[in-house]
Parts: sequence; C-alpha cells; structure tokens
Amino acid sequence: MRPVGILGGMGPEATILLMRKVLAAVAAQDDADHVPLIVHQNPAVPSRIAHLIERTGTDPTPVLRDMARTLEAAGAAALAMPCNTAHAYAGAIRGATTLPFLDMIEATADRLAEGGARRIGMLASPATRLATVFEAPFAARGLVPVFPEPDDAVLALIRAVKRGERPETLAPALAHIAEGLLTEADTLCVACTELSLVVPSLPELPLTDSLDVLVGEIVGFARA
Repeated sequence: MRPVGILGGMGPEATILLMRKVLAAVAAQDDADHVPLIVHQNPAVPSRIAHLIERTGTDPTPVLRDMARTLEAAGAAALAMPCNTAHAYAGAIRGATTLPFLDMIEATADRLAEGGARRIGMLASPATRLATVFEAPFAARGLVPVFPEPDDAVLALIRAVKRGERPETLAPALAHIAEGLLTEADTLCVACTELSLVVPSLPELPLTDSLDVLVGEIVGFARA
C-alpha cells in the first residue's frame, strides 16, 4: 500500500484519533496489512484560531508548507490533514509539494451531497466559518451551511477538548447545540476534529463526521 503523510498536531488528540480510525478501518490479518502512515505530529503549528479569529496570531502557512515538504522527503505518496480549519491554508500546502492532497472539505461535501440533505448544520470552529472553508465546496453541490448563532459556545467546547477535558462531560453541551441546529438544518456535519473526540458520547443524531470521511479517503488512496 502507498504511504500517506499526515500533517498532524492540530490538535494532537485528533491526530491520534485519526490514526486509530485508519487502523480500525482495515480488516488486517497481520501488521503489513495496515495502511502506512507518516505522521508529522507538530503541536507547535501556530494557532489557526488566533490567526483567523483574533487577527493577532502568527500565520501558520510557512510551518504547514515545511511540514508538507518534510513528509514528501520522508516518502509520503499523498498528504492529508485532520483539521478542518487548517484547510483555509490548503492552497499553500498543495503548492509546497508535487504530492496529491486528500482534501477533507471537498470529500465531506461530496458525502453530504450524496446523502440528499441540503441544509447542513455545522458543528465547527468559528474560524472555519470566518475563513469560508466550506462555502465554495458547498455552493458547488447545492448545499447550504447553517452555523449556530452565536457560535462562542462551540469555540468554548473546542478549547475544552484542547485542555484535556473528558469528552463525556462535554457531550451534553454539544448535543444541545446540535439539537438546536436540527431545527433549521436537515442533517449535521461535525467539521472540527476536536469535536470528533466527543461524537462517541453523543446521543444518536443524523450526522456526518469529516474525520471519518478523511479516513475513507486515506484508506482508499493507500489501497489504490
């Protein structure tokens, strides 16, 4: 199988969750049956929230480009990044190497469109909304993003995950936000991989998790 390079550390637990999900996605009989991953776990990537929301943080673009080049030099055959907000910098990452970039945003938009829903409730960082990460892919497929208003409660949950708070203690607050979105939306999109850590503790809800979509893209590319 072909190795996939992971631009990780945004955040570290979400990157580990991606690796676990890729591992679980393969019915392996031995070690060699698993997808080879080259993971650049770099928690020092400048804050996307500080750069996109607060407008005071350091631009993470140079660090992300260097990570992409490092993964290419290490032997990766494609790149993937388990951070929705960081896809605001996807163009710079694509331009840093000759490798294909497995775009989580485009793939998630495809999955949602296949499901037949039109109005999508977004469980996402406010930075994802401000950077209009999903707008063009959604518009191309006739999808409409619906964000919670205000979205400061979502940001508080994301920061709580980053602090290491237990997902099960955060699930009731996230479920409340999700249920509110479903009064206006047809289905939900978990568009922050920090929130993917909370999903197993949620009640049953109609949702698509962008991290699961990326796992499918990684496994599909590795096996192709």
